[in-house]
Amino acid sequence: MSVDSPSAAAPSFPSRVRGTLLGGALGDSLGYAVEFDPIKTIRARYGAAGLTSFDQLDGVSHFSDDTQMTLYTVDGLVEALEWANDGVAADETACLWLAYLRWLATQDVAVSPSAPVPQPRWIDRQEVLKHRRAPGNACLSGLATGEMGTAARPVNPDSKGCGTVMRSAPFGLIPHISPQAVAKLSSDAASLTHGHPSARISAAAFSLLIHHLVAGSDARAAAAQALELVMDLPVAAPELQARLQAALDLSDDGQLLAPEDLTEALGEGWVAEEALAVGLYAVLATAGGGPQEHFRAAVAVAINHSGDSDSTGSIAGNILGALYGEACLPPSWLDALEGRDVIEGMAARLLAVTVG
Repeated sequence: MSVDSPSAAAPSFPSRVRGTLLGGALGDSLGYAVEFDPIKTIRARYGAAGLTSFDQLDGVSHFSDDTQMTLYTVDGLVEALEWANDGVAADETACLWLAYLRWLATQDVAVSPSAPVPQPRWIDRQEVLKHRRAPGNACLSGLATGEMGTAARPVNPDSKGCGTVMRSAPFGLIPHISPQAVAKLSSDAASLTHGHPSARISAAAFSLLIHHLVAGSDARAAAAQALELVMDLPVAAPELQARLQAALDLSDDGQLLAPEDLTEALGEGWVAEEALAVGLYAVLATAGGGPQEHFRAAVAVAINHSGDSDSTGSIAGNILGALYGEACLPPSWLDALEGRDVIEGMAARLLAVTVG
């Protein structure tokens, strides 16, 4: 299967779900090893090609807050769907807020007394998730207020960090809902921690991209569909539109950008629209070969730069997992992945309340 023409034997929906979550965790884990390193340091440590495999790491790999929050996004959606399957209407954004508050409890952060105390769930018993892995300041501060941010009254109104987009792939994995519903779910959830329009609309664009991939679109078409819907939204995010269009254009000229040129053109990924653009570019610009070859090549581009390597790697991994399903995940990388059983456990819980 190529990035531009999925094969007739398309991956199953369960495979896409598992692929999205595991692929994102793989990209996150490899990127987290170099997240705060400039490209010169990465090359000095790992060679001219940079970090391209788990084999190059010393010791055990770890995923970051990106995978943690992605899994808690899954759990918030699962809880809302459990209520719905029982015939009880639930506020999806409130369920996500409670899930994120439970994640916050693992980060050793003081929370306002006004915040509710959520009931524990299966995910909260998983020790592998109870580590502080460079979480974003806006995610911490927005949740610690004890106030449930909304699109009308978001917390951190000026923040557009990538903490919204890196956790939003699961919204695209909910079957049988419209693209408009996907966009609303993800942008409303982004408002729980970030208020800048670009942070909220970048989350919507990313979840729409995943939604279209799961529905069978190829990556370039899915990105174009996401961009088209974003341009039609009443909330303007011109910087997001510009970055996404640049990612599409630059990836189509046949020349792979050097890391320095990549970050100059698309940004370092610390803010939402840049992270999405870099991750998307990495996928589109490395198309060709088999799924695993594509996965390795795209993640290498996504993480080897002077920027937010874990978030851009996570986004690229999510996209490829949604496109190819589990077929793209290198077995040796999965063997090195921290908490694989927990990630697969959350995928199983999502599948149980959607197609189970």
